[in-house]
Amino acid sequence: MPRAAPGSQQAMTEQKVARAEAPEQAPDPTAALDAATIEMPPELVAQSLGEWLRAWLTRIRSGDSGVLPVILALLIITIVFQAISPNHVFLSAGNLVNLFQQSAVFMVLAMGEIFVILLGEIDLSIAYAGGVGAAVTVQLVQPATTKWPWWAAIIAGLLVCAVIGALQGSLITRLRLSSLIVTLAGLLIWQGTMLIILGLAFSGYPSLAGLDSNRQVLYNLMNGTIDPVISWIGAAVIVVAIAALLWFGDSRRRRSGLVAPPVSLTIIKIALIALIAIAVVAICNVNRAAFGTLAGVPWVIPIVLAVFGLWMVILQRTKFGRYVYAIGGNPEAARRAGINLAAVRTLCFI
Repeated sequence: MPRAAPGSQQAMTEQKVARAEAPEQAPDPTAALDAATIEMPPELVAQSLGEWLRAWLTRIRSGDSGVLPVILALLIITIVFQAISPNHVFLSAGNLVNLFQQSAVFMVLAMGEIFVILLGEIDLSIAYAGGVGAAVTVQLVQPATTKWPWWAAIIAGLLVCAVIGALQGSLITRLRLSSLIVTLAGLLIWQGTMLIILGLAFSGYPSLAGLDSNRQVLYNLMNGTIDPVISWIGAAVIVVAIAALLWFGDSRRRRSGLVAPPVSLTIIKIALIALIAIAVVAICNVNRAAFGTLAGVPWVIPIVLAVFGLWMVILQRTKFGRYVYAIGGNPEAARRAGINLAAVRTLCFI
């Protein structure tokens, strides 16, 4: 049978018939796996510590250094401050503990700010909003006036902060106002409100000084210390708990065939956490008082760790945390997926 001329209608028909009759090629089962492996960061699929280190170094050389510049900057700052401080006391136990106690407030505020930043927003008033809640708490425990128990005063202060966050979040999400403008105005408003609350005429300027146990509890939450022996026991419990979470979590992922770090890397993480805990407790247990005795881990350290643990659980283990990441990544896609953008955004400001 003569072949049809190329480009003719008959030739095109024959090509279509041939393609229809040809057996379909089975998909290559390794193609998708290879593509996924190529797109996945090498350190996530490393099977040994050596592979992980090589992948990590490759990532750094490519410009993705992660938190390494921050760590190097902190190291340089520490060396410089230690060199220029009088009598080289910057790295003394007393100064290090004071630094942590003074920075604890900013750590907690930073954790709260992260929720807003993940959405691509900003909250300039977070410090003074927290200050208003703290001022309310201190005023409520004054023995000359309200005499609230310390735990009720703390709850009231937290509720005040939640109301402030809900108000500002509603203005931003419902009225579509700029978070920069709303929170900048809030910064000025809540600063003045805090000063008014602190100077209320019915109680005068509040103080936590005194011998009553109610105010002493609030004072100890920031400035009190834990007994040195209990500090060691508490550190051991925390290290064991974190080690168990890391070990069993990675083991479960390996059994399920999911990506997990090498066993040696998990052991190194646990060892580093243990060394950090030992160093912190050892530093805090040094007598830091010029007269008398002042030793032990400040109460504020386990409080900040507890807040950090709760923060991690909310962001990484809850539906709300996944919603926050989804909205921050692509608000329109999150809306089409059925996420209530206004509610999640408002909650992030709370």
